[in-house]
Amino acid sequence: VQLQASGGGLVQAGDSLRLSCAASGLVFRNYGMAWFRQAPGKEREFVASVSSSGNNIKYRDSVKGRFTISRDNAKNMVYLKMDSLKPEDSAIYYCATKWGSTFGNWGQGTQVTVSS
Repeated sequence: VQLQASGGGLVQAGDSLRLSCAASGLVFRNYGMAWFRQAPGKEREFVASVSSSGNNIKYRDSVKGRFTISRDNAKNMVYLKMDSLKPEDSAIYYCATKWGSTFGNWGQGTQVTVSS
């Protein structure tokens, strides 16, 4: 299984970014997918998840109303649209598979830096 995240960059507070995660080596439509992030010196934290069908979506409280997770099962892709970015959103963002309550198959991540 390979997960390749992309789309990160350096932006200013209030800007938007869309992260993409390309999945291969799995039956993508069978897996839930999630985004996590890790800032320097901090533990990795859950950001958002989407069920295999796309019908069940969850967000951490601090990103609700600003981030949108979506998936395209035909393309084996999962996305994270991030609006109204804040400096505290700066982190390496990782995508992961979700099977039951287990997250795994972490990709290499993409850096998001938000300047104030």
